[in-house]
Amino acid sequence: MMGCKVAGMTQRPLMILIAGPYRSGTGDDPELMAANLRRLEEAAWPIFLAGHVPMIGEWVALPVLASAGASGPLDPLAAEVMYPTAERLLQHCDGVLRLPGESIGADQDVAIALGRGIPVYWRLDEVPGVAQGPGPIRR
Repeated sequence: MMGCKVAGMTQRPLMILIAGPYRSGTGDDPELMAANLRRLEEAAWPIFLAGHVPMIGEWVALPVLASAGASGPLDPLAAEVMYPTAERLLQHCDGVLRLPGESIGADQDVAIALGRGIPVYWRLDEVPGVAQGPGPIRR
């Protein structure tokens, strides 16, 4: 497997969990939740370009919910899938990018990462190999 070029050295690709608001602050409006997911996904391309594997918990949890017959992230089954998915992913992730915005789930991801000694990045340009950006990711 090819590595990525970071600070003059080759490093294996990192799996970076992108954590931020998904359902928080939406009043459970599906359009606002979709907009939040798009904001999370905006960070995926620069992470990929840096040679890493971007990961978002909803990319895993939402199909799991659908395959279980749940109606979506507001279904009662979501409580048994959404946060546990992120916790399981963090057993495989090498870092967490915490995007701005209030989110209990993203805060839990950060706490788990810190407890496991996984680096937490607060800005996209802190992720190894990601080109300098204009500043923090927008809210």
